[in-house]
Amino acid sequence: MTYFDQTLECAPREQIESRQGRLFLSLMEKLENKNLFYTEKLNRAGLSFGDIQSLEDLQKVPFTTKSELMEAQEQSPPFGTNLTFPESAYTRFHQTSGTTGVPLRVLDTEESWKWWGHCWGFVMAAAGLTAEDRLFVPFSFGPFIGFWAAVEGSREVSAMMIPGGGRDSLQRLQLMKELGATAMCCTPTYALRLAEVAREENFDLDQIPLRLAIHAGEPGANVPATKQRIEKTWGIKCYDHAGASEIGAHSFECTEQPGGIHVNESEFIVEVVDPKTLEPVPEGEEGELILTNLSRIGFPIIRYRTGDLVRLNQAPCSCGRTFARFEGGVLGRADDMVVIRGVNVFPSAVENLVRRCDAIVEFRIRVSSLGEMSELNVEIELQPGTDLNAAQEQVHHEISSGLGLRPEVKVVEPGSLPRFEMKAKRFLRSS
Repeated sequence: MTYFDQTLECAPREQIESRQGRLFLSLMEKLENKNLFYTEKLNRAGLSFGDIQSLEDLQKVPFTTKSELMEAQEQSPPFGTNLTFPESAYTRFHQTSGTTGVPLRVLDTEESWKWWGHCWGFVMAAAGLTAEDRLFVPFSFGPFIGFWAAVEGSREVSAMMIPGGGRDSLQRLQLMKELGATAMCCTPTYALRLAEVAREENFDLDQIPLRLAIHAGEPGANVPATKQRIEKTWGIKCYDHAGASEIGAHSFECTEQPGGIHVNESEFIVEVVDPKTLEPVPEGEEGELILTNLSRIGFPIIRYRTGDLVRLNQAPCSCGRTFARFEGGVLGRADDMVVIRGVNVFPSAVENLVRRCDAIVEFRIRVSSLGEMSELNVEIELQPGTDLNAAQEQVHHEISSGLGLRPEVKVVEPGSLPRFEMKAKRFLRSS
């Protein structure tokens, strides 16, 4: 068992909450009259920083939404008002992926950038990464945070970081072989894409001494069928991780893999609420994840509505950690759910069913409206030599049995569906 900071990760609940209280009050003290976004937010709610005297007073603070941050960015371009220090104090710029619209721009100070790496240290240590590992990051750097902070995290655990930018997939595989990569950070989609290229080029993945992969950026490592496919194809263990530009690297999977991911409660306060009423839900029930980061003074986030749906479990894990965990990882996003013929459907649920067909190389899902009803259409690419009818029937059966829907399943030409290195866009809606 490997820990990044065992004292914090295995602390009793009362010690965790005591630490959170100290950090929260320290954060509020540092923001007072310096961070315009939160000063105005409290004032609109009839509050002042002086009204916040304990961790319990966190409940007085209104929720923060992405739309509020975007509005602040529009009104005070280019970076908005959620900045605690003058712009000259900031050394890093990045932004959200923009998959749901205009990207949100984020700045970090030197201190908060180190905090990113510190949070990633928990992620990597929990997966078993050590100074003996050589971590491959097949990622070309751009404004999206992607795996930027993983580079800093590798330093925290003293692993050798091997950058894989500026290369195509085959060249990356060859570099991993030549340098003996033992670990990899990428999206689940790209792990499968690399394996697809290996098949096409007759490249033997066993030539790479890879033993683990840490996945983020999209669902996949918490989707059972996708996780199983990655592990079977590569002969490795893969680990899930959740985070976001505006929040930080907040959750990770441990080596025990009890069917969920731990939230780093030494750096984040977690709440789970009903997305409609915004009232707390009982432990174990599904609700929207609300997060507060505690040590990112330059770009703080207090009671942020992530839109992610989780089930919280505060029972100690078999790994020894007392950090709460999300059962089944991030279950989906509230705004990703679609209703098809009266059935609530999440993209991750469809992916889990489609991935059960081993012959599928790539797929795309469309939800189309016909009058008052919606239809589920699935396009699939298959490995050469596959029985097309059998594959179609299997996908149809899996979705019909798993969701109670009758999808239209279409086999498309090899290579006709898009491939992705970062966040995949396989779930489309059309009217």
